[in-house]
Amino acid sequence: MRWSKSCIPTFKEDPSEAEIPSHKLMLRSGLIRKLTSGVYTFLPMGYRTVRKIEKIVREEMNAIGCQEVLMPILHPTEIYEESGRLETFGPELFKLKDSRDRTFALGPTHEEVITMIARDDMRSYRSLPQCLYQILSKFRDEIRPRYGVIRAREFIMKDAYSFHVDDESLDETYRKMEGAYRRIIERCGLEYCIVEADSGYIGGEESHEFMVLAGNGESTILSSTCGYAVNQEQAVAKEDPDRRVGENSGDPYIELSTPGMATIDEVSGFLKVEPYALVKTLLYRTGEKTAALLIPGDREINDIKLVNASGDPDIRFLTPDEIVKATGAPVGFSGPVGLPEEIEIIADPLIEAYESMIVGANKKDAHLKGVVQGRDFRIDRYEDLVWAKEGDLCPKCGEPLGMSRGVEVGHIFKLGDKYSASMDATFIDEKGEMHPFIMGCYGFGISRMAAAAIEQHHDDDGIVWPASITPMDLLILPVNVNNEEVLETAFRLERELEERGIDVLVDDRDQSPGVKFKDADLTGIPLRVTIGRKLKEGKVELFHRATREIEEIPVEKVLDVILEKIER
Repeated sequence: MRWSKSCIPTFKEDPSEAEIPSHKLMLRSGLIRKLTSGVYTFLPMGYRTVRKIEKIVREEMNAIGCQEVLMPILHPTEIYEESGRLETFGPELFKLKDSRDRTFALGPTHEEVITMIARDDMRSYRSLPQCLYQILSKFRDEIRPRYGVIRAREFIMKDAYSFHVDDESLDETYRKMEGAYRRIIERCGLEYCIVEADSGYIGGEESHEFMVLAGNGESTILSSTCGYAVNQEQAVAKEDPDRRVGENSGDPYIELSTPGMATIDEVSGFLKVEPYALVKTLLYRTGEKTAALLIPGDREINDIKLVNASGDPDIRFLTPDEIVKATGAPVGFSGPVGLPEEIEIIADPLIEAYESMIVGANKKDAHLKGVVQGRDFRIDRYEDLVWAKEGDLCPKCGEPLGMSRGVEVGHIFKLGDKYSASMDATFIDEKGEMHPFIMGCYGFGISRMAAAAIEQHHDDDGIVWPASITPMDLLILPVNVNNEEVLETAFRLERELEERGIDVLVDDRDQSPGVKFKDADLTGIPLRVTIGRKLKEGKVELFHRATREIEEIPVEKVLDVILEKIER
């Protein structure tokens, strides 16, 4: 493959739109080009990496007995109504209408489609278990596409779905899929961890994410030395069980003047107390009801947990006018004491550690000190509401949790009968009785994996591809293409390597050496043969991109050396 005849458009400067290394380098090195927000074309070099990842994924899926299928991208929205997910997806579901005014969706996932296949074609327990998978473009109308192909509106994904007679059979496939995902990521040459995760709109009883570790990853991981790891979205905030906040002296609470002090920082600074001595009262509207959420002053509401706790994806914070109407006070002075009976009070379990607390007085420029739960106000129920953070305690070993970042590349779910029950997908058991399928689903981001690899493997000069997913195995760089001997040596080596199945790129452009070496580092091909002035001595240079090591090798031995270094 010759660079001069290939579509590998590189440029020097970082694009202004790119925020993280993988996005910058994928654009600069000519792997992708943006069509519109969240939609990218994979150019030849980028697509070569995608195909290599697909190949590894297919091999591992086939090895555990999965069967490849290809399902439609265009879905009638009736199937989402049948499963109950039409509202759950919300605005992320791409919708369009055909010439007959029927509404369709561009497939974000294929649980409904595959469940219909099982309903029609897997009628007996004798045909189970089965696992079907596909590699296909998916579509989600991300509100804020970002990070290039990591958070895109169109992306390439492997999705698999398994069908079982019982939970024991599902557990077996779940473990096999976990093992396959481990092997895929390891074969791609990446470091990763597995974390407990929220199931989101996919649903189900249990799920785990596979995170490629990367300093700029969009996901935050909390983990302990015992091996426990969890996505911060899912993590439960746990503090020292013996910790107590405030002191219950038995005296009534007192009102304090806090003029103009509406934020936690302002109030804690004014009263000279730590932020955690205060309790926030946050007012939300869910349906026709108002709820007051109580959390420690040094914590923040986790919106994912909020939706899970309320069961309402449309739950929202009250407007300033609504807060005044509900409490009689402006924003920043709400508290649980004296709230109307119809307002449900929900507290995070961390509130149980408060013997007394400082809260808003439901009165402008005033707070209450020495408030005691149970005595001065009721708590209707406890729900996990807040973001966990570094230093919280591990639920397994009790040691403090550390924080790291990663890119989610895989997610596996135990769905149970979530879809089969709602869509009346059943099989007949050995007694002739009907039961809903027990299901699992397993997603793996193909295009996202390419970006994750770059996030983990890059330096100041460009990409450093792992050998298994590099677009090309070797770059041959003739320094002066106007030198007949140099160019002839480059082309001869190209032919000999390609005959042995090696992917070779020859930079035959009539460019300055500086430009060619910069582009070579930028594109990150693992091995580079430089043919230049050393050729007069019968030698070439073999450059290792990862270590920047340079070897001088006799021309007659270079083929054998390269074949030895490139594993097949």
